[in-house]
Amino acid sequence: MEEYLRRVYPGSAEDFFKKAQEAMLSGQKMFVVTANPEILMSAGKNEAARELLLCEETEIVPDGISVVKAMEMLGLPVTERITGVDLAEKLLHSAGRAGRSVYLLGAKEEVVSALAKKLRAHYPSMDLRYHNGYDGDKDSIMKEIALLSPDLVLVGLGVPAQDILLYRHLGQFKKGVLMGVGGSFDVLSGMKRRAPAFFQKTNTEWLYRILREPSRLKRFWRSNVKFLGEVRRAQKKSPS
Repeated sequence: MEEYLRRVYPGSAEDFFKKAQEAMLSGQKMFVVTANPEILMSAGKNEAARELLLCEETEIVPDGISVVKAMEMLGLPVTERITGVDLAEKLLHSAGRAGRSVYLLGAKEEVVSALAKKLRAHYPSMDLRYHNGYDGDKDSIMKEIALLSPDLVLVGLGVPAQDILLYRHLGQFKKGVLMGVGGSFDVLSGMKRRAPAFFQKTNTEWLYRILREPSRLKRFWRSNVKFLGEVRRAQKKSPS
């Protein structure tokens, strides 16, 4: 676990946004993984997830508060949580203002189309295309996206499937910021409400989601609780 956490970006959310924005606007290529316990835990069983987390091309940011806490426990430098939804929103705003090309892949048709409509209304000069996450072969779609060479590619297919898909096709892209965003399309489209400010400020959005959707509790236990248990074992093994 520690080998992955050592690769996580230690700086502020604003600094990372500037780094990603510069890459997007200057025609560089950047693959971003918004790390939560789920993808870090999956790397123990999934070789593809392990490989992409250790790849030097991968930029990893601490999306989950549990990841931030884990880094602190292991004495690794970390400033704050960097949420995928906030990063995606800022990059979309920057791409829209600069008239750049964007591709959205994922979510239900009504969700991604609602987000596309909203973005086109706010940013008429944005070159925007999209495809829902339920129809068509994902690998074929990714090949088509690579040929379009967008400046920003956001994929919302769940962890770790979205990240593995992007990594598998990374070599086909010459430029663009490529990032998995989980369920961010639901929030950004307005179809699902984000946790109120109190939960965001106190880093307890996970609690808000469980309160609204109790079925998430099992998933929370499987990822977050087991993750922190693994980190505690690693902490005990580390030299003091």
